[in-house]
Amino acid sequence: MDRDRPALIMSGRKYLVSNFSIVVPIVFLGVMVLWPLGAVLQRSLSGVGVQRVVEIATRSSTRGILWFTFWQAALSTLLTLLIGLPIAHILARYRFVGRSMIRSIAVVPFVLPTVVVAAAFGSLFERTGVAGQRTVWAILGAHVFFNVAVVVRIVGGYWQGLDRSLEDAASVLGARPTQAFLRITLPRLVGVILGSGLLVFLFSFTSFGVILILGGPRRATLETEIYRYAISRLEFDVAAVLALIQLVIVVVLAMVSARFQRSYARGEGSRAKPRLLAVTGLRRRLHLGLVLGLTLVVIGLPLGSLIDRSLQVGDGYGLDNYSNLTEPVGLLPTSAIRALGISLEFAFVAACIAGLVGLAAAVGIVRGGRLGRVVEAASLVPLGVSAVTLGLGYLLAFTVMDFRRSIWLVPLAHEVMGLPFVLAAVVPALRSVDSRLRDAASALGASPTRIVATVEWPLIRKPLMTGAGFAAAISMGEFGATSFVSRGKDSFTAPLAIFRLLSQPGDLLRGQAIALSVVVGVIVAGIAATLERQRDGVTLL
Repeated sequence: MDRDRPALIMSGRKYLVSNFSIVVPIVFLGVMVLWPLGAVLQRSLSGVGVQRVVEIATRSSTRGILWFTFWQAALSTLLTLLIGLPIAHILARYRFVGRSMIRSIAVVPFVLPTVVVAAAFGSLFERTGVAGQRTVWAILGAHVFFNVAVVVRIVGGYWQGLDRSLEDAASVLGARPTQAFLRITLPRLVGVILGSGLLVFLFSFTSFGVILILGGPRRATLETEIYRYAISRLEFDVAAVLALIQLVIVVVLAMVSARFQRSYARGEGSRAKPRLLAVTGLRRRLHLGLVLGLTLVVIGLPLGSLIDRSLQVGDGYGLDNYSNLTEPVGLLPTSAIRALGISLEFAFVAACIAGLVGLAAAVGIVRGGRLGRVVEAASLVPLGVSAVTLGLGYLLAFTVMDFRRSIWLVPLAHEVMGLPFVLAAVVPALRSVDSRLRDAASALGASPTRIVATVEWPLIRKPLMTGAGFAAAISMGEFGATSFVSRGKDSFTAPLAIFRLLSQPGDLLRGQAIALSVVVGVIVAGIAATLERQRDGVTLL
């Protein structure tokens, strides 16, 4: 019996570690995701009543909002695919100087705050003299700019891994490159193209900051109307019904998207060794030049316009807009530079919490069996639910001890948005650890804690830091949920300051907003570029 005691102790420790890694994420996600969503459902159905829900859902205004939400998302998706696929092609097939830099530049727009992207396109339309910058074209352009990285990274990564032997055989048999692409390559890419397009549609459908700033009251979507009814009009019943409609649509889209992702994740794109072609001949050089020019226009022009506008002072140029960030403005509860400091503080806290909860959730997902699959499903819910819906849920749910007024709610909300990125980085790394190493360490008497420290931690440390870094970048630009839960000057973040400054007329206020947008954009782009260089196979997008 005594000889069995060490084994029983070791088994008990494993049990405690496994259950701790299951309980922590379930409790956290239950409080921060499922409870708020339940509050939205309860307010929509019980608090309003089925008849009232049907009346609000069938209003002509609701139908108009829903129609605009759908068609702008569909057109944004089509334009993003038309622009993103050529960029994905050259990165997947060609070897050229600056290829890594183009890959890094392409992902920067995706992590930029939506209010910064909106400010960039507002400045671009203003600079080019297009009458009425709050047009649907500004919205579509911003969505393309924001989402082109999704197509480039997902389709390009899959395309690069395709086996080229079939195309080579077709070429030997006399097929032209266009014929080989249409008959051999394109059919193998259809699934991943549709999957990435559905993700772009989902992001455009739930777009908030871009629509709110560039669209104005005349270009309203479900997302912006939830915000207006809850914050401006205090009609929480209508906001809850609209959130319910959006939640149903988004969940269906997320389920279809997940099915597409599983299908192309099992495809050949991850099995073949990449083989890049040298850019030889006039035709390839011309093709490469045109696509690089397109990349420069789509990504570089809005950013260049934003920087140019931030330096404009009257009829000349200067740094006045940046120096004015330290000055208090009556429109804001604190100075713009203090709001930036608050965003940095929240980003650090959100990254730390996301890292800790994400690590526990990853261990639970990998070792928890059926409960692990429950944790994995719950952890992915934030990807399929809009930040505005969650923000509304926080207002409705957290009436206990009036937690809605706590400044801690802001970084906790940010952590919820960043958690899926931590899991996307850590779970594959943890699954790649050879189980025989764990078994050998356990047989030699190592405790579960020591096994994690000596066997697993060296392999998951860099992915964990990468995921936490992306969580920090997301926190820096989070606007949807923050606009609901921020209370007072101690939780007033940089995106909120940018939005409030852009909402008021006057060159001085607009100059400060653009300058603050540039500063936030540079910080977030710096984080993304650093993580891109150090990712070593870690794929978050």
